[in-house]
Amino acid sequence: MLNVTFLVPPVVVGTHPAERSSGCTHVVYPTPNIYELQVAACVEQAHKVSYIDCINQPQSIEQLLKYEQSSETDVYIIWTVNLSVENDIEIVSRLHVLFPLRRVLLLGPGAGYFYKKCIVDAQTIVVHGEPEMTVMELLSRWDKQEEWQATDGISYLSDGVIHRTKMRALMRDLDGLPVPARHLVAQTVYRNPKLKMTPYVTMVTSRNCPFRCIYCVPSSLTFAREIEYKDYNHRKPPISFRSPEKVAEEIRQLHQEGVRAIGFMDDNFIWNEQRTAAICDVLRDRGIVWGCQARVDAITDSIAQMLSTSGCMYVDLGVESFNDEILEYVHKGITSEQIYTAIRLLQKYKVPVKLNILIGTSPLETEDTIRDTIRKAKKLNVDQLMINIVSPFPGTQFYRMARDNGWLKDGEYVPTDVQRESILNYPHLSYKQMEHLLFVSNLSYFLSPRFVWKQIRKFRSWPDFTHALHSLKIKLFG
Repeated sequence: MLNVTFLVPPVVVGTHPAERSSGCTHVVYPTPNIYELQVAACVEQAHKVSYIDCINQPQSIEQLLKYEQSSETDVYIIWTVNLSVENDIEIVSRLHVLFPLRRVLLLGPGAGYFYKKCIVDAQTIVVHGEPEMTVMELLSRWDKQEEWQATDGISYLSDGVIHRTKMRALMRDLDGLPVPARHLVAQTVYRNPKLKMTPYVTMVTSRNCPFRCIYCVPSSLTFAREIEYKDYNHRKPPISFRSPEKVAEEIRQLHQEGVRAIGFMDDNFIWNEQRTAAICDVLRDRGIVWGCQARVDAITDSIAQMLSTSGCMYVDLGVESFNDEILEYVHKGITSEQIYTAIRLLQKYKVPVKLNILIGTSPLETEDTIRDTIRKAKKLNVDQLMINIVSPFPGTQFYRMARDNGWLKDGEYVPTDVQRESILNYPHLSYKQMEHLLFVSNLSYFLSPRFVWKQIRKFRSWPDFTHALHSLKIKLFG
């Protein structure tokens, strides 16, 4: 049996911690990394697991290293996203100065794409793609002191050369996975300002998305899967599902543990009416409030009604633009009329709507199209409006287009926080213009009397309100 430490490192490069679940922003409010906790649940079936979160249970690098001097850790596991790559490399280097024989496994999209940069020594191994089975195989081989270098889905350093093994097949049936190890983060109180109720947890019922948006990276696990799968198959990976019965079983368990709010992190939560109804039934019966992400073309009258009656407190719709030419250019697969229809149906049944607008998704964008989209979004009187700037993530079609057309500000991708920064320079629309439009639009929206009053009325406790206020401050001003 090995001693395995899951580590959320302190910030030693930059000033703000990366949010490692979505993977494209800095932390606005604490969110449990459900993907990492899923791996931890697998690992603790055979090994001793500890979890150190230096962000939500603050520790400096000095405190971490001092603590680890008396620990018996054999292997560290770090979930790395693009915004955390440089920080995590520095953390690994410092760990290996003091503990040269302890291995480090780097998981997640940042490690998967930048694996050559991340492998700083022979004790650092990158796990590509979907991590559970790869991690379990590696730990088992190390525990038994067996040869491990042929393990599928890894990169490692040997004799001064980085080796990358073949892709590991993705899991199609997720029902065999254990429930995520949420007990490892029980000391942190998580809150979601959109749900305004605690205790709050996150859940996942499926993996990946079949649609072809040129810029899209829905979650850090999806991105890790896509990077690996596209390298070998040149197309998006297949979707994997948990059965409604397994989902219901986990919801009932969470209810027994006192959970009152669930945020579903699926790239797309709504696939069909039968599956949605089965999950909504158990949520309604347990009185749990919840929210999800969905496409506008998945919203029907009956879907909207079942969301309403089952306690759904937000549907997160990625609409990006109300300009049909832009929607077609980015392969969104929807029209502006479908956006309006979905919103009307949800509002008909009083289901709160969160609209996501993404600035700069194509060279068709101008200051006028951006202002027009934001103006139309505000007129709809939705519950929340979220505006970000697109980032050309490596591994996406949009990245290749931006690189080949010279749209990248510094000629190459640099990890940025999509909530406030742009690295795009179109000939007619600069990064400064996009950043200015974002800041002004967010400020006018989030500080408007209509938004403030609508949100204040929904909070159930003073701590939930103050937490949301703090999150808003971070989002607007850093």
